[in-house]
Amino acid sequence: MPRIPLPHTRRARMVTLAVVVLLVAAAALVWTRSSGEPAPVASSDAVLEVPAAPGSAEQVRLDTTLYLPQRSPAPAILLPHGFGGDKTSVAGDAQELARRGFVVLTYSARGFGESTGQIGLNDPDFEVADAAHLVDWLATRPEVRLDGQGDPRVGVLGASYGGALALQLAGRDKRVDAIAPVITYNDLAQALTPNAAAAAAPDAGTPAAGSFSPDGVFKKSWAGLLFSAGTSSGGTGGLGAEAPEAGQETEDDGQTVGTSGSGGGSAASAPLPRQAPQPGAATCGRFTAEICAAYAELATTGKVSPRVAALLQRLSPSAVTGNITAPTLLVQGEADTLFGLDQSDATARQITAAGGTVQQVWYTGGHDGGRPGPQLRAKIGDWLWFQLTGEGGNPVSGFSYDVQGSLRASGSPSVRTVDAGEYPAQAQRQTLQLNGAEQTIVNPPGGTPAAVSGIPGLNALVSGSSRLSGLLSVDPAGQSARFTTAPVDSQLLVTGSSTVRLRVSGTGEAVLFVKLYDLNPDGTRTLPASAIAPIRVAIPASGTAEVTVTLPGIVRPVEAGHALQLVVTTTDQAYATPAAPAAYRVALADATLAVPVVPGTTVGGGWPVGTIVGIAVTLAVALLVALLAAVRRRRSHRVDPELAGVPMVIDGLTKSYPGGLTAVNDLSFRVEPGQVLGLLGPNGAGKTTTLRMLMGLITPTAGEIRVFGHRVTPGAPVLSRIGSFVEGSGFLPHLSGTANLRLYWDATGRPIEQAHLEQALEIAGLGNAVHRKVRTYSQGMRQRLAIAQAMLGLPELLVLDEPTNGLDPPQIHQMREVLQRYAATGRTVVVSSHLLAEVEQTCTHVVVMHRGRLVAAGEVGDIVAAGGEATFRVDRPEAAADALRGVDGVSGVDVEGSLVHADLDGMPRADAVATLVRAGVAVEQAGPRRRLEDAFLQLVGEETS
Repeated sequence: MPRIPLPHTRRARMVTLAVVVLLVAAAALVWTRSSGEPAPVASSDAVLEVPAAPGSAEQVRLDTTLYLPQRSPAPAILLPHGFGGDKTSVAGDAQELARRGFVVLTYSARGFGESTGQIGLNDPDFEVADAAHLVDWLATRPEVRLDGQGDPRVGVLGASYGGALALQLAGRDKRVDAIAPVITYNDLAQALTPNAAAAAAPDAGTPAAGSFSPDGVFKKSWAGLLFSAGTSSGGTGGLGAEAPEAGQETEDDGQTVGTSGSGGGSAASAPLPRQAPQPGAATCGRFTAEICAAYAELATTGKVSPRVAALLQRLSPSAVTGNITAPTLLVQGEADTLFGLDQSDATARQITAAGGTVQQVWYTGGHDGGRPGPQLRAKIGDWLWFQLTGEGGNPVSGFSYDVQGSLRASGSPSVRTVDAGEYPAQAQRQTLQLNGAEQTIVNPPGGTPAAVSGIPGLNALVSGSSRLSGLLSVDPAGQSARFTTAPVDSQLLVTGSSTVRLRVSGTGEAVLFVKLYDLNPDGTRTLPASAIAPIRVAIPASGTAEVTVTLPGIVRPVEAGHALQLVVTTTDQAYATPAAPAAYRVALADATLAVPVVPGTTVGGGWPVGTIVGIAVTLAVALLVALLAAVRRRRSHRVDPELAGVPMVIDGLTKSYPGGLTAVNDLSFRVEPGQVLGLLGPNGAGKTTTLRMLMGLITPTAGEIRVFGHRVTPGAPVLSRIGSFVEGSGFLPHLSGTANLRLYWDATGRPIEQAHLEQALEIAGLGNAVHRKVRTYSQGMRQRLAIAQAMLGLPELLVLDEPTNGLDPPQIHQMREVLQRYAATGRTVVVSSHLLAEVEQTCTHVVVMHRGRLVAAGEVGDIVAAGGEATFRVDRPEAAADALRGVDGVSGVDVEGSLVHADLDGMPRADAVATLVRAGVAVEQAGPRRRLEDAFLQLVGEETS
């Protein structure tokens, strides 16, 4: 096997090592990314016909999709969608579950998507019966594991509308083996017309038990949104992004769920089908006549009649929760003004009381806060796999809740999960004293202007921020009473529903709204989860009623120094309020606010493996790069003692750019102390690039620059011995010249005494103008100030790029003398300029560059005299000409007045002078005939670029 030759030089080996490291890092990142790509899932669509009603010969067509795992037979999951969506709303969840090994059946419920029929709100005779027929169909599929003839191994997972169907199906069909309802309701009447007032506090003892009193207040905004989802051509807009999770950064991927009731699918709400209009469709859409009439009555009266109450009870899971024996995982959102924590609390108590098994998870999302994130979805999938196969362990504790804290630097909220044991859990109660006297509040005519607690579906955007909450949580003056606790001494973690006892005085019936704010020390308020408790209080003839109000369940860490503020208002824009004007007196019947506290153990979030691998690889690469940089820095700090007294040595300097452009090519020269060096060359010769490398602003591709024996690298300490003015000064126009110089020197970190500021200002020659703002300076004044800045500290090497731009002739003459005097002190000056005549008069030495290469270097006189032509001023020109013509090798003799020009062809001028003197000619002056300009043009040609 042939051996691969290794690089011989140390630099080449280091470059090779860096390339290998980067390739390994890239491969690791590609592996991490590719390993996370989901595998494709096989699926098939089918239209299944089910009876339109029990015993009916008519059929309803259900649009379904079956997703298959790689191995079968396997347990099945029935995955209904949320309200306003269809089967595509949960396609993403279905694919995730199929990859976990489940057979998954999704479908569009009757009245949605491409399915026919009308919406009955999970009517037992319609939607629930349809689900039972789908279980029948699953039992006929060879891919589905069976428990017996016609009995598939099946679980039901759904959110909101779909979650309620899971509960109802499990309460009516014993073939269901496990259910996972997400953000759903227990009692539809209480969810849509809640009443949080009761004669006494709930005695359930659980953290979020609600009062569930009758004759509640109509939740008109949410009900209107839901009803519009069944009467228009689209859904309600979905749950939006995933809710934040413990151990994970929030990442809004733009995905939405089927609707406000959708179950966490990856597709947005789909339009409703394009079927022929039915009678009453203009007002009822695809709802059944019974549902349409009930909504019309509620929206008109704002109250639940006995007929509507009976209908909603029949459509509610609470009617069958006592029959549920299948293992149940309840997942409820902490940011949910549609179906609050009290709904899942009631479901858990009812199933447990009947002997069922319940586990409960409260997460940061909900109808206002977003769909379950990937960690929670994975946990639900693992729980279903455990319940349906018995494999692995139970991944879910009896009860856990998420606590959302302050924002991280990235802008995402911090989240931690608390494991609280079993549910129903017996909540502890911590009491706080409320302060505030009796207050009178008014219900305005027509209920307007109304208080604002939030915007249904968007409340999560404001409930976590006191600033935004203050903008969208409005309690109009005269309509609200306030009672406030003292600031808490340490963090208080409110977990569930607080209770307070109020006294309400007035006449007739009072509709009020009670909410609990987190009050910051600066007076700003945050309404956690935008949650409020509507109450309807019947005031007796005595004119005073006392009620216990159960506030909505929340999870809120109240920080030390914050207080809790109880606010009672007469209106809220999200609810139906009385139109008649009224006034009520509200007071604390008991000044105690009972706050629920559920102790538990904080558990970590899931480990984001891909992120961890990426971070590890990045850190490894960063460490290796740092080591390489340290080695290079150590090498660059080595001093060549032989060059310690030489201001500048350039050796083999090359700078190339991508695309094949080489700005500087193998440039070498040196500058000795006391020299004034002119760097010459046409545009594009590489002069400025060379100076930028000298200043450490860019790094060379090859070669090196040494200043006083130190190798120049970006940030090298030896750069402090260089003063420069290259490509503009960058002065701040609003400051004076003096202030700009002081600011520049302060940035160096050196004492002002070392700046020699007065000498620099004297050199600049600006007079009193140094005290004016730079924006008033002419170009010449800016130029002189920039040169003064370069001379601050009297550096040993002064580098100037076009220093005479903008200067008038007297100023140029003055600048010439300044530079020559500066160099006479033993310091060195490097000048890059296009003014050849000025360079000829100012500089002692010249370096000529062309197309990145060195073409000439030496003293100015040597460069000028390199062609051999000389001029003599004599008393007898003709005699001088004859004498020179007689010398071998001399040619081109020409007479011009008292001047005689000749090409000496290498003959020293001193020998030519001696020849003239022997011929009796008096020589007044002898010198080269050419100027620097002539020599420059000869070296680089006539081209200008």
